[in-house]
Amino acid sequence: MHADEMPENTSAPQILRVEGMHCASCVGRAEQALRSVPGVTDARVHLIAEQAVVTGDVAADALIRALAAIGYAAHVVRDEAAEAAARDAAKAAARRALARDFAFAALLTLPIFVVEMGSHLFPALHHFLSDNIGMTRVQMAQALLTTILLALPGARFFRAGLPALWRLAPDMNALVAVGTGAAYGYSMVATFAPHWLPAGSAHIYFEAAAVIVTLILGGRYLEERAKHRAHAAIRALVDLQPKSAPVQQGETFVETPIAAILPGDVVLAQPGARIALDGVVIWGDSHVDEAMLTGEPMPVAKSAGAQVTGGTINGEGAIHIRVDAVGADGVLARIIALVSAAEGARLPITALVDRITRWFVPMVFGVAALTFLLWLAFAPAPALPQALVHAVAVLIVACPCAMGLATPMAVMVGSGRAAQLGILLRGGDALQQLESVRVIAFDKTGTLTAGQPVLIDFIWLPDVVADEMLADVAAVEALSEHPSARAIVAAAAARALPRPPVQDFVARAGHGVSAMVGDGAAARHIAIGNAAQLASHGVDCAPLAPHAAGWAAEGKSPIFIARDGQLAGVIALGDIAKPTSAAAIRRLAADGLHVVMLSGDNAATARAIGAQLGVDDVAGGLLPADKLAALDKLRAKYGPIAFVGDGINDAPVLAAADVGLAMGNGTDIAMEAADGVLMAGDPQGVVRAIRLSHATMRNIRQNLFWAFAYNIALVPLAAGALHPFWGISLSPVFAAGAMALSSVFVIGNALRLNRAERDGR
Repeated sequence: MHADEMPENTSAPQILRVEGMHCASCVGRAEQALRSVPGVTDARVHLIAEQAVVTGDVAADALIRALAAIGYAAHVVRDEAAEAAARDAAKAAARRALARDFAFAALLTLPIFVVEMGSHLFPALHHFLSDNIGMTRVQMAQALLTTILLALPGARFFRAGLPALWRLAPDMNALVAVGTGAAYGYSMVATFAPHWLPAGSAHIYFEAAAVIVTLILGGRYLEERAKHRAHAAIRALVDLQPKSAPVQQGETFVETPIAAILPGDVVLAQPGARIALDGVVIWGDSHVDEAMLTGEPMPVAKSAGAQVTGGTINGEGAIHIRVDAVGADGVLARIIALVSAAEGARLPITALVDRITRWFVPMVFGVAALTFLLWLAFAPAPALPQALVHAVAVLIVACPCAMGLATPMAVMVGSGRAAQLGILLRGGDALQQLESVRVIAFDKTGTLTAGQPVLIDFIWLPDVVADEMLADVAAVEALSEHPSARAIVAAAAARALPRPPVQDFVARAGHGVSAMVGDGAAARHIAIGNAAQLASHGVDCAPLAPHAAGWAAEGKSPIFIARDGQLAGVIALGDIAKPTSAAAIRRLAADGLHVVMLSGDNAATARAIGAQLGVDDVAGGLLPADKLAALDKLRAKYGPIAFVGDGINDAPVLAAADVGLAMGNGTDIAMEAADGVLMAGDPQGVVRAIRLSHATMRNIRQNLFWAFAYNIALVPLAAGALHPFWGISLSPVFAAGAMALSSVFVIGNALRLNRAERDGR
């Protein structure tokens, strides 16, 4: 038994690669076949990704047999990376074969088309051929060339279409096979046995059969090229990871394949090279271009302790990285998985399309049969050729390719573009629901603000030199592990202040920190803490207490400083807004969205930040349960809501919102609970995500409108409904061209999303 056919009873989702699907009706039949297998609870088939995701307690070989019964080859996807590589190779081979078949078909069709159509347009050519070659020989030559064309490049339509017809599950291949087969068969009778036909009806339509096959092959080739372009985002992401990296072995670095590198290994990132894997910098300083991760063009400074991501580009400095994630655990691998899932996603809007296209092809056969009978019954003699031509035109023009491609192509391109902008949406639902959002609720800390304290302001008494005092305070705080200490140290470093030596450092809970700073007789005692803590050192903080109270009312944290037992000053620490937060909120409000802030921080701080950013609707001091209650009230009042957060406490709200967006610099739990991740941790990403969602859904509606309008308009025209009144009808040749152009139009329209600007417009 083949490995792909071995029974695997499991309730975990199974992923199958499905070959041979061409349109939305194929998707409907494949899903129906899979869902009919005992044990299957759900089955989703993705046309563009050529995959089926099946849930339920069922053996893989039963699923494969069910698909084989309706004409689709399938196998289990076991290794995503290997499968992707194999699929790319198979796609490339298929494109080459399609290009070869198209070129050969065009070569065979050209003389048929020139002779037949040229004879109609230029009577002189008809007379020349008749006098010098003879029309019988000309028709036999056309018969020979058309036979070769249908037997070789056109055989793919008959191999796939006729079995589908026998199974009473016709698809677009069946439409082409029946249409061209009818035109070819009638022409062969007219050429070799004209006496079998009514007098005056022995016309040939070899050029229709040949041109139809050639045009559809050309259309499919253009489709495959467009799909190849649409997959560019994933292929580019896959290509970002180097194939090998220098790994430390003793005192040297040895070039090692990526697959052989393990967590804990130390790798070297050379200047200008791509970083191989996720990890932590343990030596060296550099700047890293993280545009592929965040969408931001400015390089980010990296030094010891900084996190780096595989696939990003190292700057001018060499750095040593301790690897902490390999394979599927890496950020780049997760990005690829998310984008792949989004590309294969099925939006709720596709449900209607699926229901229509499932019955569309059988309906087309019915319309074609009715057209044939009506023309045969009511057309003037000879009626048979006219009946045949119009029936064939209906079969060809109604292929539902454009309808099947309308949604998945737009989703594929839109999700790929979102990834380029640093926005990772987990599936089609988020893409569609973002468009309907009416409220954007932001967490504060780490979402709209930096999420860590910084030195905002300070006041020193008149006899204190500001830079000297700040340097002393930073020297003491450098020995502390408190977050506020890091803020003070960073502020001193930003001013390039020298750090004096420190002795006798003491940190006591409830008493702040203190130490002797400086050498010898110049040493001074520095004490740092709140008013109560400094009182334990005998320091009176009353002279600066009003300033501290004012800062506290604004949500800032005042810290008093004493030198040699005397009050020296007070500094204010606080969480400041991200540089882009105010602009993001203005743009969201300008787009007609109601913006609110739901914060777990104290109400005063939340109101202060809200006022600074222009958020009028602010609620502070909220526990996760309070945020959930606020979410329900907002949804009831305004409509669908998106929540943007970053912390573990935001996970329940991210999951409960209509769309949850997590900041990429937040916790893993928040990102797992969310429907999408803004990799740059930039609030502007919310604007981009919503605007790109609007652009994608607008694109889908355009595609569906034109796909349906095309069929509504051209099927009656092909059936000859206008011919009795104005003499207007559509020949099979032009029907084939129109069908191919409709698919190319839909794909081309979807590809426009690749040009969406950073604001999603």
